[in-house]
Parts: sequence; structure tokens; C-alpha cells
Amino acid sequence: MKIDRLIGILSILLQEEKTTAPELAERFEVSRRTINRDIEDLCKAGIPIKTAQGTGGGISIMDGYRMDRTILSSKDMQMILAGLRSLDSVSGSRYYSQLMEKIQTGSSEFISGRDSMLIDLSSWYKGSLAPKIEVIQSAIENRRIIRFKYYAPSGESNRRVEPYYLVFQWSSWYVWGWCLERKDYRLFKLNRMDCVVETDRGFLCRDVPMPDLSNEKIFPGGIKVKALFTPNMKWRLVEEFGPNCFTETDDGRLLFSADYTDMENLVTWLMTFGAKVEVLEPEEVRDIIRRNAEEIIKIYGGLGK
Repeated sequence: MKIDRLIGILSILLQEEKTTAPELAERFEVSRRTINRDIEDLCKAGIPIKTAQGTGGGISIMDGYRMDRTILSSKDMQMILAGLRSLDSVSGSRYYSQLMEKIQTGSSEFISGRDSMLIDLSSWYKGSLAPKIEVIQSAIENRRIIRFKYYAPSGESNRRVEPYYLVFQWSSWYVWGWCLERKDYRLFKLNRMDCVVETDRGFLCRDVPMPDLSNEKIFPGGIKVKALFTPNMKWRLVEEFGPNCFTETDDGRLLFSADYTDMENLVTWLMTFGAKVEVLEPEEVRDIIRRNAEEIIKIYGGLGK
């Protein structure tokens, strides 16, 4: 893609004293005419590039604009490359790896063998996630509405959305956009989306507010839960809520306190602990778990008779 090539050319010019159009054409596998147009585009973007003809000539950035290579230390560059590589884990292609290779070009200090940070953003749903991200990315770039079926706790619905941002937060992927059905901005979880399609209907870009990604906004709380967990469940509480979410009681059990936003999710989560948790409050949660247990006994109570 052209933007990849422009970034690659700029990276080379920042790292080398001088290069030539034939060298760039060979490196990026395009014609000299294409390289000349790219140089013109970089100049229009405000990059002070100068060209000289004849022996000793070539393409370079004017003195005074050159980036000191020490600004991008090995540690800094490794952080940049790790971030680019992580995006490939969900892109479904080598788009970012190819861009990364262009940025690395001519910089022998930054070799992949020295990588010390590996990031995979794909989650357990890589097979179904990557195609959705690819469709949404395309729709954002082309300013086209996406259509999909959405599965929410309140039920299923068909949605049409003007997509603006792909968001990775709370170990999950979301799309932030204007929902034509709700006439408002909404955050949709990709794992709850199905049949995602980029339509041929375009839209004019709105003055889009950034999504409020604070826990208080997305997970407003309202259900105050207290529960006693057996000591061998400490690892799960630390992993999911941190080491300060509980206090140890005299009998060794763990008194857990938290605000929860969704009753159904709370009950589902508590029941994954089986008999290793006793809910103290709210009473409504105790009643739901009791009824669920009675239904389970009805299903499995005849086993072994």
C-alpha cells in the first residue's frame, strides 16, 4: 500500500545520508516514476527533501531536519516493533509485519533476535475475530456503514453502525460507532457480533467523541456483593480482581467485596466456584443460586440410583 511505502521511504531517508530513485524503486519493487511521485507527496506533506542530479547526486533530507538515530534507542524501537507485531496477531495478514520490516530497513541495531517482548491480542477467538477486524478496518477507512447481528443480554438485534474506532480493552475487542437504530454512540463487543458486513452505503464523518473507557462508565456497578471463598481460590480472586479485593478471616476463608454491574454475569461467575464460595449478600443472589442448585439436582439427582 502507498502509505506503507511512504513510511518506508521516510524511514530510509532518516537513517541514511543519501539514496537514489533506482535504489528505492528496486527496494519497494515499483517504478522510478512511482518513487518520484512518492517523493513529491512527502514534500507536499512538509518533509524537506532535496534531490540532486548527476554524479554524487541522489535524494536526501535537508540538513537540520535529520533525526538523530540515538533518539530511537534500541529499547524504544523494540517497544514500537512489539506493538506493530501485536497487531498482526489479530489482523489476519502480514500487513504490520511488512510495515515493521520497512521501518527496520537499514537499522542493523534492531534485529528480531533481540526481541524481549511478545504481545498477542488475538484471545481464544482468533479464527472468528480476525475476519471481523479486517471488515471493520476496511469500513472505517472507506467510511462505510457496517451491518451485523448483535447478541446482548437483553436479546438479539440487527444493527447498522457508522464505525469510527476499534478498541482493545478489558481483554476484549470492541467497535465504537454511531448506531443508526439507537441514534447514539455505542460500544459493541466483537465476540457478540455475527454476520459482520461492510455495506456499500457511505457516511459523512461526524464530530466523534472519544469513547469513555473508564470502568465506571462501562461497568457502572450497583450490585454490592459479599462472599466467602475457600483459601484455595485465592489465585482466582487475585487474577481477576487483584490482591486487594479480599481480606482473610479467622477461619482462613477469604471475604470478598465488590460492586458488580450485571446480575446474570455475577451469578454465572459465582457458580463457576461451585461449593468453594458462600454468598453473604445480596439475598437476591443467594436465592437465585439456591434455585439454580435445585434445578441442577432435578437434572442430575437420578444419577447413581
